[in-house]
Amino acid sequence: MRKIKNALVSVFHKEGLEEILKGLDKNGVELYSTGGTYTYIESLGLKAHKVEDLTSYPSILGGRVKTLHPKVFGGILARRELQEDLEQLDSYKIPQFDLVIVDLYPFEDTVASTNDEATIIEKIDIGGISLIRAAAKNYKDVLILPSANLYPEFLELLKEKNAETNLVDRRYYATQAFAVSSNYDTAIFNYFNADKKIQGLRLSEDAAKELRYGENPHQKGFYYGNLEEVVEQLNGKEISYNNILDIDAAIRLIQDFEETTFAVLKHNNACGIASGNSVLESWNKALAGDPVSAFGGVLICNRPIDAETALEIDKLFYEVLIAPDFSSEALNILSKKRTRILLKLKSSNFATHSVRTALSGFLVQDADSKTESRGEMQAVTKVEPSANEFEDLVFANKIVKHTKSNAMIIVRDKQLIASGVGETSRIDAFKQAIEKAKNFEKTIKGAVLASDAFFPFSDNVEIAQSVGINAVVQPGGSKRDQDSIDYCNKNGMAMCFTGIRHFKH
Repeated sequence: MRKIKNALVSVFHKEGLEEILKGLDKNGVELYSTGGTYTYIESLGLKAHKVEDLTSYPSILGGRVKTLHPKVFGGILARRELQEDLEQLDSYKIPQFDLVIVDLYPFEDTVASTNDEATIIEKIDIGGISLIRAAAKNYKDVLILPSANLYPEFLELLKEKNAETNLVDRRYYATQAFAVSSNYDTAIFNYFNADKKIQGLRLSEDAAKELRYGENPHQKGFYYGNLEEVVEQLNGKEISYNNILDIDAAIRLIQDFEETTFAVLKHNNACGIASGNSVLESWNKALAGDPVSAFGGVLICNRPIDAETALEIDKLFYEVLIAPDFSSEALNILSKKRTRILLKLKSSNFATHSVRTALSGFLVQDADSKTESRGEMQAVTKVEPSANEFEDLVFANKIVKHTKSNAMIIVRDKQLIASGVGETSRIDAFKQAIEKAKNFEKTIKGAVLASDAFFPFSDNVEIAQSVGINAVVQPGGSKRDQDSIDYCNKNGMAMCFTGIRHFKH
């Protein structure tokens, strides 16, 4: 055990610090501080030493240099087991610091709140980060409290051990310190490297939530990030690993639609989606797309949920419902089942890049933010799609973008009729969609077809024509595109190329 005799305190956030300072004072700890922190300590009626008096140098350069001095860092870095270090401390009249409390300038908050570079640069902490690293390096002798987020737990330690710490305590807080410093430096690097001129991947996230389990019960799972920035949970059980994947897929899908639209997802793919004149109409059409798969699914709408729609939704067992809002009546109806997860969508401002592990490293790519409009669909056949067919082609193409490859999407009147998902063969994906439509007694004739990638042969348009589909959209780009074009021309079909492939693996 090591008794805390001298503590250096230099913090930005003072909230939650008062009890710690009073606890240290009660245990006879000498306090050293600078600037605003020193003034705060005095305002509490506590005594403290000015760092300026210790170093014989004032705070200079507008506060940029306050603690960067051998009399400060010597007292932190001195190795208590080395007599030579202790003699040098005595020679230069340097106190031994046993505790360092630091809370860094809020760099990330500043970046989020302003574009003024001068303001942002001034919030790059120099002295604080140096104090953190020095104290953490010398954890055998010094305890570092590196963030206001850790004030509550340190206060409990202070009360429990009466200002004494052991090596386990000090090593734990040193680990926390390097977590803080690495996260801080990552934020600064990513700010300076916004143009990606340096091909370096820096990921750092302190907000960790342990989930019940991962994708399966035998796997541990964690979420790193702040879910509350995206959604507000209004009802239901704890959100799971698989829920988060489906919620992410649902929000990414729905943000591509401007009209009143409802979607039902299972395993990150839409099994039902439709646009209508009302929320209720959209819901009924979306559910009709695949009422079997909808069981236990994730539901999302881009309009507030009203009571009339809530009564219909309430008839289905589902995991999650996401919407920008809920009427009070709808919320009362839907929240009667306590495990049902109801989420109010707050933001769909996602990262511009996606990252995933692969082999011994990471794969990084731009997010697929491209959604083709009617003007970006080039008719390559003699017959062009009708106005209604164009609307359905745009609708279907949005869905196929968010569907696991190989994907084939059949749509009519802005309703998903059926989909073929995740097949190793595009023909099999199409056949899967057709079979599903038939099972639910859906009329395919007059529908349109969207594919996430090009047709290597004409077989897909041949099958489309045989079931009454006369309008198709695909990226194009096959060496044998002309085969499909020729077949369409021969049979009076319309086909458009977008030039954009939407693989999703």
